[in-house]
Amino acid sequence: MTNSYHDLVKQTFNFPQEGIEIKDGDLYFNGLDLKAIIAKYGTPLKMTYLPKIGMQIKKAKQMFATAFKKHRYEGKYFYCYCTKSSHFSFVVEEALKNDIHLETSYAYDIEIIKKLYAKKKITKDIHIICNGFKQKPYTRRIANLLNSGFQNVIPVLDNKEELKDYATSVKVPFKLGIRVAAEEEPNFPFYTSRLGMRAKDILEFYVDRIEGYESKFQLKMLHIFLNKGIKDDIYYWSELNKVINLYCQLKKICPELDSINIGGGFPIKHSLGFDYDYQFMINEIVKNIKTACKKAKVPMPNIYTEFGSYTVGESMAHIYKVIAEKVQNDRETWYMIDSSFITTLPDTWGIGEKFLMLPVNKWEEDYHRVVLGGITCDSHDYYDSEEHINEVFLPKKGNNDEPLYVGFFHTGAYQDQLSGYGGIKHCLIPSPKHIIVGHDKNGKLIDWVYAKEQTAQSMLKILGYK
Repeated sequence: MTNSYHDLVKQTFNFPQEGIEIKDGDLYFNGLDLKAIIAKYGTPLKMTYLPKIGMQIKKAKQMFATAFKKHRYEGKYFYCYCTKSSHFSFVVEEALKNDIHLETSYAYDIEIIKKLYAKKKITKDIHIICNGFKQKPYTRRIANLLNSGFQNVIPVLDNKEELKDYATSVKVPFKLGIRVAAEEEPNFPFYTSRLGMRAKDILEFYVDRIEGYESKFQLKMLHIFLNKGIKDDIYYWSELNKVINLYCQLKKICPELDSINIGGGFPIKHSLGFDYDYQFMINEIVKNIKTACKKAKVPMPNIYTEFGSYTVGESMAHIYKVIAEKVQNDRETWYMIDSSFITTLPDTWGIGEKFLMLPVNKWEEDYHRVVLGGITCDSHDYYDSEEHINEVFLPKKGNNDEPLYVGFFHTGAYQDQLSGYGGIKHCLIPSPKHIIVGHDKNGKLIDWVYAKEQTAQSMLKILGYK
């Protein structure tokens, strides 16, 4: 048995894998030569590989089509992208190339919708699912969209009072959804999600506040989302079936109701040991809905999903250089990177998220256990375990002068939204440069700088040092 890092990976996982392969001791990501990208742009850097977004959407659509055919399902499937995962125009516009719909979470999302329409990236036929706890600026913008002809905008009611805003401000007939408050997992500090309405209140709310107003608004959708995502366990199936059963009850008195929105929650690969059967889960979801509807003798609903992380997560990588090695005691070797985990990958710090972490080069070198450290002065700025094991192994730096580069992959969802793009960062660590890889008008793959590394001057201006 040899001791190279490459051998360690091959002995531990099925390798190579989709999007990850080794050529001449270096890592290629979706066919991209990362060493060449580093040589061209330097580190630290963020890189978005746009074609992956379309690949993910097509894969999900095909799996739902397969499940519908297998179970002879009679409803339609609608793929929505939830913009909160990544609001960047290049992400949303890339996703829209694949005949999808959108989900919003806040008032300013509606301004994005207006911009997309002005740029002719969408038409007024697009389905826009409006989620979240809504204040006046949000409900007014939703009403504006409806009044201007966006006939498939569906505000999903988070609470009973929200309907009053639309009843007075929307001048045309419109569709409604209701979010069903899910029971949380037993290890949560509270029992029920703060979002949505209690399931036992919805039937009464429909009869009292919606039934009889068909000429003004119609209940079209029930919505559920579970924080833990779509997983094959008793908790998920129990919560999903509650909503399916509620749909069946409501459908008998509300003929306009025709859709169930199961939200997002498809996981993405955060380890080479990732094992998730997407097709099985989709088959079971479709089967459960059909079975319940047949038993209740009601039509099968359309199925909506709102995939965010699944859509964009696997399209991005963060790449750092190891700038120093520090041996602090007999057991711990620190690799110091040229950036910060707190400022660039806040989920690693905030919720202990693990990403797919791999070296870019030196795969044929011997390996050892290390702890990765960021350059802020915060003691929590480190990364010391992977998803599949409570340790981090990386190649030794070796005797040549080439630096070791480390990549964190599938980081495209939420990290910029949580850390704040630009702005002020902890210890004034700058945001790294952002590189985009996509196709030009002729289909040729090209790369370009979307944003340069943040400068001291830009930070000082925000802080008032003019």
